[in-house]
Amino acid sequence: MSTTVENIQRQISENPILIYMKGTPQLPQCGFSAQTVQALMSCGERFAFVNVLDNPDIRAELPKVANWPTFPQLWVEGELVGGCDIVVEMYENGELETLVKETAAKHQDGEQAEG
Repeated sequence: MSTTVENIQRQISENPILIYMKGTPQLPQCGFSAQTVQALMSCGERFAFVNVLDNPDIRAELPKVANWPTFPQLWVEGELVGGCDIVVEMYENGELETLVKETAAKHQDGEQAEG
């Protein structure tokens, strides 16, 4: 059986665009997750998500793995992009859409794994 940390590392490596959030994209459970996922969805590409409220082990371990204490967390190609403030700022200046579209184009043929 894999450990929580191994599971997190697998999710990050298998999903080119991944958000760890409270709730789901359709039903965010906190304002920061709602703002972040709205910015991400406006880029028009598919992404994976993990609801940390349904996964308390991931909620407890991910901040240690990421060295980032809060949620949401956006990961692109295995790198932590950041949380709500960073993602919203990137969206407002156009960086987020560029990053998301370029990443999606690179991984278009790959399958999206569920979070």
